[in-house]
Amino acid sequence: MRDISFGQYYPVKSFIHSLDARIKILVTFLFMLSVFFIVSYTMFVFMYLAVTIIIAVSHVPYKIVLKSIKGILFLLIFTAIINIFFTSSGNVLVPIKLGKIDMSITDQGINFAIKMALRFTLLVIGSSILTFTTTPTELTDALEYLLKPLSYIKIPVHDLAIIMSIALRFIPGLIEETDKIMMAQKARGADIDSSNFFKKIKAMLPVLIPLFVSAFRKADELADALDARCYNASSKRTKMKVFKVRKSDIFAFLGVVAFVVIIFLDKYLVTSLAGAPDLGGFKIEGLDILIYNFFKLAV
Repeated sequence: MRDISFGQYYPVKSFIHSLDARIKILVTFLFMLSVFFIVSYTMFVFMYLAVTIIIAVSHVPYKIVLKSIKGILFLLIFTAIINIFFTSSGNVLVPIKLGKIDMSITDQGINFAIKMALRFTLLVIGSSILTFTTTPTELTDALEYLLKPLSYIKIPVHDLAIIMSIALRFIPGLIEETDKIMMAQKARGADIDSSNFFKKIKAMLPVLIPLFVSAFRKADELADALDARCYNASSKRTKMKVFKVRKSDIFAFLGVVAFVVIIFLDKYLVTSLAGAPDLGGFKIEGLDILIYNFFKLAV
């Protein structure tokens, strides 16, 4: 449970921490959008180098950021299996026949699986950097500001921001509560650390039930506290911290925009100009084509 990164804040002073929360949300959105347009391994390398530099500048330990990837290991493995066994394009490496079902492992399927794993990893790392360097209050205030135009069509943006703020504040408490319940169940003999997947799911039931009970109890206590203080999520409420866009925020935003433009050029311009080589069904795109042609000429 300690590997869940979303909603956790790492308190340290850095350039990334000092950026405007609105800019960081926009930058993260552009980053996550551009990840799905990366087609070449060369651009993946550049993206991972950029992420490594950002983590270093943020002063958040690499170990803590990489821990967040553990939470998606099952998803990574599942998507890799789907891409490997259900991608028919490309050169067949291993033909598989199960009764009347014909499948095959192709080089293109392995290619898709690797790229999808790289994309998911980048998405998790990007969201982790955002939550590690931005407090929950700043996140909700920034989201409320960015979604403010929706209030003109009668969408309660402020109420949604309050709900999100409360939810983010509950995450660390729920993680701590889950750890306590798991340790209590282990003391009672529960085999939570079993290597068997189905036994582990069965052992988690005694953990989930008291966890839900505790969560609902805390929600009731919070609601009573808000009522006792006559809290009203009115749009006229003021903010303790007022957002101000500085030059550093503009430079950071423009830098990410430039990187996104390079990714789109790599996908659409470089591929069309260079022309994909004939590899018998295996497809390479973007800067990988130029590198392939360079090594082909060198050899």
